[in-house]
Amino acid sequence: MKRVVITGQGTINALGHDVAATTEAMREGRCGIGDLDIRDVDRLSIKIGGQVKGYTPEDHFNRQQIALFDRFTQFTMLAAKEAIAQSGLTFDGELAVKSGVVLGTSGGGMNTLDENYRSVYEDGKNRVHPFVVPKLMNNAAASHVSMEYNLMGPSFTVATACASSNHAMGQAFQLIRSGLAPAMVTGGSESMLCFGGVKAWEGLRVMSKDACRPFSANRNGMVQGEGAAVFVFEEYEHAKARGAQILAEVNGFAMSSDASDIVMPSRHGAARAISGALRDAGLSPNQVGYINAHGTGTAANDKTECAAVADVFGAHADRLMISSTKSMHGHLIGGTGAVELLACIMALRDGVIAPTIGYEEPDPECTLDVVPNEAREADVDVVLSNAFAFGGLNAVLALRRV
Repeated sequence: MKRVVITGQGTINALGHDVAATTEAMREGRCGIGDLDIRDVDRLSIKIGGQVKGYTPEDHFNRQQIALFDRFTQFTMLAAKEAIAQSGLTFDGELAVKSGVVLGTSGGGMNTLDENYRSVYEDGKNRVHPFVVPKLMNNAAASHVSMEYNLMGPSFTVATACASSNHAMGQAFQLIRSGLAPAMVTGGSESMLCFGGVKAWEGLRVMSKDACRPFSANRNGMVQGEGAAVFVFEEYEHAKARGAQILAEVNGFAMSSDASDIVMPSRHGAARAISGALRDAGLSPNQVGYINAHGTGTAANDKTECAAVADVFGAHADRLMISSTKSMHGHLIGGTGAVELLACIMALRDGVIAPTIGYEEPDPECTLDVVPNEAREADVDVVLSNAFAFGGLNAVLALRRV
């Protein structure tokens, strides 16, 4: 099997408009969650989110592009541009024919849906823009990235709610490891912070009105975020031959299904995904130094995840560091695993563990070292990234330092 490495990363999210700004915010434990600036926010019960502030589409795209790019696609294109530039790859010849794009999203063009439902139902219009369908479809971002960078290999979108990005990156990893592709552009994006998107999530009664406090006893729910993170995954020998800078190695991936409940997580399903990723990577539990947790800040998720980690790691669980960066950038739903992978790479490359901010009270059901409130310097060789979605769909990635 081929080895798979990461040679480029890019992002835009509530913490920053690029990787440098994002990782600096993670080091500082800075919170990107604040008051929402969206239409009809006064009609919402939830008025906070990890919104990308200071962003103007016209600064990055022309009028024709904006007509075709929903906000989630715009974020993807900016993150992909940064990642591919860092990788130094130019996709032409056989590399272009065999390389592709796998991205994750859950809501897709939610802003486009929201705008056009308003147009038809509220404003009474009988006609919508001819680009509505290509703008809102979940595969729009993947398609536009493939067209922009001449990627003619396997290209598709994965939609598995909160695990979408991890599933997408896992598929990209497997395509390269099996020899089907020399390089893949992968990650995820989401932009559901519009009136309809937030109002729908309000109905689930899992949202916090004030802050995201994963693992803290006084946590009261999740907070949505938006943005994108994109990576270049590449076959190791290909990257080595061209002298590419290698950020980390992806060496394990596993998926599982709880097959039990549409919204309540299962410790057993989560544990099977975690242990499966270790097995796939050929790692023992005591080699793992850090886990980027799913850590949504809901009572059910946090205690289930802690129980699953304890089941898999046994006594070593007490020596692990496990943090949730959702406390800073919010829960990007389908894009969240991609942004969280930035924290995993930072841990491996820079020896900095991103904190779980907002932690105020110990929870007897979440007794692991959650790196509360302040980043920590630590030398780690192996990290995991957890993603556990509604529908009981779990996806875990294992990375190691090269």
